[in-house]
Amino acid sequence: MKNSTTHSAQHPMIVKYQETLHNGIQSLVLSRYAIGYILHGTKNIYDGDRRETFTRGEVFYLGIGHHYAENVPEAGQPFEEVLFYYTPDDLQRILMHLNITYGLNISNEHSCEKCRNRSHVAMPAWNSLRNFFINTNSYLRDEEGDPDETGESIKMTELIYMIVSHEDCCIKSKLLSNIDTAKENFEQTVYDHIFRDISIEELARLTNRSLTSFKKEFRRHFMMPPHKWFIRQRLMHSRLLLISTSKSISEIGNECTFPNTSHFIKLFKKEYRMTPAAYRHRHLAGSLIPEEITPQTAPEAEPAR
Repeated sequence: MKNSTTHSAQHPMIVKYQETLHNGIQSLVLSRYAIGYILHGTKNIYDGDRRETFTRGEVFYLGIGHHYAENVPEAGQPFEEVLFYYTPDDLQRILMHLNITYGLNISNEHSCEKCRNRSHVAMPAWNSLRNFFINTNSYLRDEEGDPDETGESIKMTELIYMIVSHEDCCIKSKLLSNIDTAKENFEQTVYDHIFRDISIEELARLTNRSLTSFKKEFRRHFMMPPHKWFIRQRLMHSRLLLISTSKSISEIGNECTFPNTSHFIKLFKKEYRMTPAAYRHRHLAGSLIPEEITPQTAPEAEPAR
């Protein structure tokens, strides 16, 4: 079940998600930043070969792009979370309002490996933030008719205020580091073409950059060369399809934009030290733990197409 309050697909959105059944790993494609809170159950986020678990009472941040998430009900209760969605323009508008109206000096000195290298972070919510999400849950339950646009806007602003006025932390760092429209446009173009047959030269053209500038900026955003990153994203998605669908190996390779099945199998084996069929078999046998599969170095010469 999903309850939501929103007045337009182009405006901020506050949503409550509820899942009674365990539906396994899901592929999420976010076009906005999300800030959420776990009311009941646990949420697993799969980042390459790491699995992180968000638990009840934690606030989390998900960046724009692909995420692999698993919502797990617990103790006979449904999984429940409240999510706030923001575009970079939303954040800039709210922060300018807070600065002008309240004289809030917005800065952040926190930086750690999670903040720098991951598109998601989580931490226990402090008391005032926990109470805010609990009240928002009641608000969503009461707003079953037409949404109150003024009330929604106030809540969107209040959440940002509570985070940026708090002491420096991972959530605050990720939030403030992404308020850059140029960065958002560059990354969104890249994410939009993960599963399309496109060359790096064409991607550079779409982002209005020379090939050299594109490669340099790509490495700055994603910490690796374009061809390596694209292969890794496609292989990660193929793993999800192997364990969550009955599609054939060739169908999965084709869906993940590999030129042929043998090429897909070769790259998969090089990355994960086993064939796609063996990976699926181990999962079905219940012996596969995400941390067991350690990625190898993806081929440096493979083009992003």
